[in-house]
Amino acid sequence: MTTIRQRKGGKVPEADEDQPSEEKNVKSKGKILSDHTGGKLWNILSLTVGGIVAIFLGLLTSVYVATLHENDLWFSNIKEVEREISFRTECGLYYSYYKQMIQAASIQQGIVNCECSCVLQQYLEPVYFYIYTLFGLQAVYVIALYVTSWLLSGTWLSGLLAACWYITNRIDTTRVEFTIPLRENWALPFFAVQIAAITYLFRSHLQPAQERWTLLAVFVATFLFSLTWQFNQFMMLIQALALFILDCFDILPTAKVTRLYIIQISGLLLVCALQFFNSMILGSLLISFNASILIARTIQKNLKKGSLLSRLGKLILHALLVSSLTLLVNKFIKKILNLESDEHIFKFLKAKFGFGATRDFDASLYLCEEAFGLLPLNTFSRLSDTLLFYVYVFVLFPMTVTAVIVALRNLSCSNQALEKMEECTISLKPDAAYNLIHTVLFGCLALSTMRMKYLWTSHMCVFASFGLCSTEVWRLILKCVHLYTSQRTQVIKYLIPIITLLYILYKFWPGIMDELLELREFYDPDTVELMNWIKSNTPNTAVFAGSMQLLAGVKLCTGRTLTNHPHYEDKHLRERTKQIYQIYAKRSPEDVYRILRSFSTDYVILEDSICYERRHSRGCRLRDLLDIANGHIMDGLGENEPDLKPSLYPRFCEEIKKNLPSYTIHFTRVFQNKTFHVYKLAKHK
Repeated sequence: MTTIRQRKGGKVPEADEDQPSEEKNVKSKGKILSDHTGGKLWNILSLTVGGIVAIFLGLLTSVYVATLHENDLWFSNIKEVEREISFRTECGLYYSYYKQMIQAASIQQGIVNCECSCVLQQYLEPVYFYIYTLFGLQAVYVIALYVTSWLLSGTWLSGLLAACWYITNRIDTTRVEFTIPLRENWALPFFAVQIAAITYLFRSHLQPAQERWTLLAVFVATFLFSLTWQFNQFMMLIQALALFILDCFDILPTAKVTRLYIIQISGLLLVCALQFFNSMILGSLLISFNASILIARTIQKNLKKGSLLSRLGKLILHALLVSSLTLLVNKFIKKILNLESDEHIFKFLKAKFGFGATRDFDASLYLCEEAFGLLPLNTFSRLSDTLLFYVYVFVLFPMTVTAVIVALRNLSCSNQALEKMEECTISLKPDAAYNLIHTVLFGCLALSTMRMKYLWTSHMCVFASFGLCSTEVWRLILKCVHLYTSQRTQVIKYLIPIITLLYILYKFWPGIMDELLELREFYDPDTVELMNWIKSNTPNTAVFAGSMQLLAGVKLCTGRTLTNHPHYEDKHLRERTKQIYQIYAKRSPEDVYRILRSFSTDYVILEDSICYERRHSRGCRLRDLLDIANGHIMDGLGENEPDLKPSLYPRFCEEIKKNLPSYTIHFTRVFQNKTFHVYKLAKHK
């Protein structure tokens, strides 16, 4: 029975005008169910469209860089030797191992026995399988960047913007089209996948099964990244430092951070085993750092309890403890295993950051290379042309301020207060916090070392696009200027990215089309002539000495044995390279002959571009580095260190061309063109 009560100040409604409460509840539940169903369908549609766009942009990027590579070299039309020479410096070395593998008798027999592989070779040459695999990884790279931005912002529009920025800033985000086999081109796509998986891992309310699968994805990506790049341990050390900082300030859940530490160690140890127990990995700072954090936690209790000053004191002590343990553990490992593989890197870092000059030859090679110098200022002007740098700074500033406020609040709040964090005006999600500290630390790395900019600029695309499409970022900015409304925030978070995309399309689409129409051709007749001569006029067992970069091409194009090559992470190989390079120093012919024959050298290749180098300034030319290391005064006008002395002998690479008896008794010139001079070593009894 329905009771009708007169409303205060109103009339009694008609009985048939009022609805039974049961009917109201049914309609209310129906409306909620309808809204829920509609929202679910919308989410499915958005996920489908966003996924299709991600795959399309990934494939588009892959085709784009492949087309640029073809147009630049006319790769499909040049000879095999020219294709192989186009893999410059260490790129040729890496490709040579692939070539060696596919030409091995057992591999060939396996292909013969498998019809499907036979079919593949009919339509695709091995070199194309190799380069298309790498271009395909670019698709994986872009999709990973797209997904990371999507996860952070909640809209695939952010991923679209990140991918467009990656493509339009190609000069500063990748160099895959002209250094295809470079190890970083194999590794960085997996690093991007790892970052995407970590971003998803730090989302709240993950189901246990989701978390387990995500951790597996992180492990696989970490393993593949570590397997394919020699600098993996240094990149993951920065990543571990980011996790450590955020964990100390209670911004990330400690349990998940601990699992990531363990994954990093496990991935590296597995790579160490697969690389025949690579000593450089065992002595890495990353393993020592992660192990030290886990040890320090067991020593220090109640680290996250107490007042602000108490916790700050504990954090400082914790940081000092972890740093000290890291150095002690690392020194202990290197002492026990007698490891010296990475000593040149620490000498390079010490000299680079002003902790004393160095005459170390290996460290000086890095210091004198532009790629290991500071990031050029014109990089920022290029990034600003696409609005990327402006947006990045615009997003970075409020996010950094938010992170500082949240960190201080976490240190000063009790555990009960932290449980009510969602009620606070300013908050920072764990996934956004991780990507913030990631971009800051890798930005510092890029500013100090230009070669590492590709790790920063690609993530810059992700971070800037996320901020431009983020409800949280726009809410914070609009509240600061007292313009916040929910509707205004929703309009701005979609309108500004769309305007940015239209601007990028309008300004850069014609240039991209023109770039795709530019046709060039590979041309290096001197190197082609050298490689053809070696193949035709030297025995297969001949041993060649020369510069690291050239010998990588010799190995690839001719299959001859080398005295040294660009794999510079091995101490003994570094020492051997320094000895071989005495061909460009001021040494007697007897000394050079003795050194070369100690490595069973049959032929030595001299390059005019090194002997008379002008690319570097005085003090950074290879011949200068050798003179300094040998204690000799450098050529040309300029100052010399007071303890350097004149050499008793002229420069070998210059004097040998005069055909003096003291040289011809040991060396006979057998090949010469405008660039190269090949000498055969006499075999004295």
